[in-house]
Amino acid sequence: MTVEVKDRDLISIQEARNLVAAAAVAQESYARLDQAVVDRAVEAVSRACEAQAERLARLANEETGFGRWEDKTLKNLFASRDVYRHIKDLKTVGIIKEDAANRIFEVGVPVGLVTALIPSTNPTSTTIFKALIALKAGCAVIFSPHPAAKNCILETVQLIRQTLEAIKLPADLVTSLTMPTKQGTDTLMRHPRMNLILATGGNAMVHAAYSSGTPAIGVGPGNGPAYIEKSADIPLAVKRIFDSKTFDNGTICASEQSVVTETSIRKEVMEEISRQGGYFLPPGDSERVERILMGPGGTMNAQLVGRPAERIAQAAGITIPPGTKILLGQETRVGEKYPYSREKLMPVLGFFVEDNWEKACLKCIEILSLEGAGHTMTIHSRDEAVIREFGLKKPVSRLIVNAPAALAAIGATTALAPSLTLGCGAIGHNSTSDNVGPLNLINIRRVAYGLRELDDLRPGGGPPGQNQAQPSLAQSGQAQPGQTVLAAPDPAFNELVRLVMERLTLSR
Repeated sequence: MTVEVKDRDLISIQEARNLVAAAAVAQESYARLDQAVVDRAVEAVSRACEAQAERLARLANEETGFGRWEDKTLKNLFASRDVYRHIKDLKTVGIIKEDAANRIFEVGVPVGLVTALIPSTNPTSTTIFKALIALKAGCAVIFSPHPAAKNCILETVQLIRQTLEAIKLPADLVTSLTMPTKQGTDTLMRHPRMNLILATGGNAMVHAAYSSGTPAIGVGPGNGPAYIEKSADIPLAVKRIFDSKTFDNGTICASEQSVVTETSIRKEVMEEISRQGGYFLPPGDSERVERILMGPGGTMNAQLVGRPAERIAQAAGITIPPGTKILLGQETRVGEKYPYSREKLMPVLGFFVEDNWEKACLKCIEILSLEGAGHTMTIHSRDEAVIREFGLKKPVSRLIVNAPAALAAIGATTALAPSLTLGCGAIGHNSTSDNVGPLNLINIRRVAYGLRELDDLRPGGGPPGQNQAQPSLAQSGQAQPGQTVLAAPDPAFNELVRLVMERLTLSR
């Protein structure tokens, strides 16, 4: 009797190799097409995903159990429709910029093959988003789905592939592992033909991407505090925080993770939070919730991610008022052992009170330094001096002012670039602080014509020992056959060069 043994890891590794080979062929032909064809592809995929936004959202909600399908529909529409509107007129392939005065032009060059890691919290919307920006940049993308959201991601990929085939473009521009494993994903990331990794997920995944040897754009955890300053419109500030933290049950990493306010308005803020559906946990209940927020390894409890407040209360064995939207734990401490000060992708907030805005500023920095450095925070204030001080001091890439953080940071309610991949910059150990888009997936080739000769750079305009009155070609205005006469260099530029050359000579 023959027993067939299937090794998931080996199958996944082989599948990864096959996908890279197919994507390379598809991308090579796609890279030869012009901007008009690329734009038609992006528009077609955008329209197809927009039309299926609700269906894909329901699939994601059913498979993962995270969030609300109604909000996931909005995220899918944002990823397909709003992102498309923002990027549709971008020049990304061929000549993308010309500077006639300085005789230089720029050519957009696709980075090539992209591996895109997709989380379970925002699976279909992130897949749509990364497919659109990859196609817009002239790239091919291979997805590595989170196993807990594999089916809805594969369904999204299949929709995109069918759309590409319908417009006579290679379907292998967009592919996915169907048997995602750590080994298969690692094979994708480390493959010698892979050009870039777009990593969205937990710290371990992002670290693996940066350690792969392949250029990577990763994101970090969000742990953004929301500061309610004493000049704020308190009812509106609370509404905005609740709009954000309850959207898809808090699964967007830019959503608020704690509220920081001042002693002088503490009572008013707490009353308004309670009026709008927040519940301040009594000390005993607060401790019970605190014990289940993090899992055994000290990371976020995946069983609670994206669940409503009543589900979290049930898991903690406590009773909360009917209609409670958000649970709040009053806290003074910040650290890994104090979950209310950490990232919680669920409707739970830490609540901190400080004597004044200067101390609140320091508390926000302390929270961000623990977790979330480089990501996002929010300030609710009508004092422009305080807002600007926060803008100058906070270790974040996005300071959101008087807006719901989750939707503002991704560019849905602000003028920030619409994106579902939010870089955290060097302070967050990321390669960019951008709201990532198509321009992050291209290289720029610069074609520069000569403007000056070596003789023009020498002090006096000519080489030592020669007649200084003898003009160079550019200065004389006399063209040689096949050459174009250029304007003489700016005298101010020559003077700058002269001073630099003098200093170089003196330093020798």
